[in-house]
Amino acid sequence: MTEALSPDDLLDFGGKTVVVTGAATGIGKAVAEAFAAKGARVALLDRDASVAQVAASLGPSHLAHIVDVTDEPGVEQAVGAVTDAFGRIDILVNNAGIGPLAPAESYPTADWDRTLAINLKGAFLMARAVAPGMLARKSGRIVNMASQAAVIGIEGHVAYCASKAGIVGMTNCMALEWGPHGVTVNALSPTVVETELGLTGWAGEKGERARAAIPTRRFAKPWEIAASVLYLASGAAAMVNGANLMIDGGYTVV
Repeated sequence: MTEALSPDDLLDFGGKTVVVTGAATGIGKAVAEAFAAKGARVALLDRDASVAQVAASLGPSHLAHIVDVTDEPGVEQAVGAVTDAFGRIDILVNNAGIGPLAPAESYPTADWDRTLAINLKGAFLMARAVAPGMLARKSGRIVNMASQAAVIGIEGHVAYCASKAGIVGMTNCMALEWGPHGVTVNALSPTVVETELGLTGWAGEKGERARAAIPTRRFAKPWEIAASVLYLASGAAAMVNGANLMIDGGYTVV
């Protein structure tokens, strides 16, 4: 029987090692900051070299690694470097992603391939790389960033929707296979998040219409997504496995 944790211990990540991809900006940065504030050692991964400054701003206990998550040898090298530095990886947050837009009938093949490679293949490569260590210890948490676009259609988002639906399917399979060995795998599906990228893509009248369609009448804040990631990675969610947590203000229920 799993030992009960006190409320003070539920969100204590002291001694835990967390890997966050796409950590240089936006949601990934907010997630890395949240874990660092709760005592974790955080490895921030991004293809943008500015991730080094973000890691440095969190303090000397954290590190950055520049990597393209679609590069299989690069992913293996990064996971190996983090393991060498911290001894283990307890939590993986697959956050790296892109979303170039175009009508389905004219969507460029190159953008399709790039979107699926970063959003879906990259998450798979990262999860596969950290899994052996987690399975050997019979302990681990993987949180995959999906989207409300995984369960609904959004105009112009054909590749993004496909990639995020793939994330949910991949999450289900990993949860089924790895759950018996102490490793939980869950997905998180936000609506538009008020990052620099999100506010740029949903600016003006387009953004106002989108907010009006959400029952809470607003977009999500980066810290709200980070808080949900912490929950799924925490002792409080030890029995949560294979879930797709919607953080969309009720948009997908209307």
